[in-house]
Amino acid sequence: MESVSLLPNELIERAKKLNTTLLADVMGCTGSMDYRIKPVSTGMEFVGTAMTVSLRPGDNLFLHEAIYSARKGLVLVVDGKGHTNNAYLGELMASSAQAIGVEGIVIDGLVRDKKALEELKFPIYSKGFNPNGPFKDGPGEINEVISCGGVRVAPGDLVVADDDGVVIVPVDKIDEVLMKASEKLSYEKKRLEAIAQYSHQEHPDPKSLAPKWLESKMKQYQE
Repeated sequence: MESVSLLPNELIERAKKLNTTLLADVMGCTGSMDYRIKPVSTGMEFVGTAMTVSLRPGDNLFLHEAIYSARKGLVLVVDGKGHTNNAYLGELMASSAQAIGVEGIVIDGLVRDKKALEELKFPIYSKGFNPNGPFKDGPGEINEVISCGGVRVAPGDLVVADDDGVVIVPVDKIDEVLMKASEKLSYEKKRLEAIAQYSHQEHPDPKSLAPKWLESKMKQYQE
């Protein structure tokens, strides 16, 4: 198993100023995982470098190995094959990952110990909960290209998660995507300022609030 090189801290700090919606927008409305992969509690978020794990459905042996091979700055992105008969982790494994310094865990599958995970406040994203525990026989893979929540994930990719979901930015596109997302953030701030000013006008024209692209888009339907 080859180790993952952490993304430069400069990129991580830039990504922390953004959010999943901005990143998905500038990637052409792509990169977001299945909407069913949600945080175990609201207010959870993280940014980090992907360490990938592929599991046999219902078996978490290689997730154990990944946790105890991880380090601060990494996010475990786990292809659990969408399995729903067994949970892949609970309080003990989550507590261990948190103690090691893992930024968060994303699982295409289920977890358990809901109340404990909420109280732990360690970012875990999954498709839900099931009390059934997992098997521990393997096989599995670590740090190979996987699919998680319908999105391709390679070791070293950027992982950003918040209340809206999880977005993957391919490692070779990170700088470009962050730059475009920062520009879009500035644009949205200006739009919000314009909206706030609009409400203070005496006889405002709704069209003045419309984004510039709307008119050109609508022309094809008005001819």
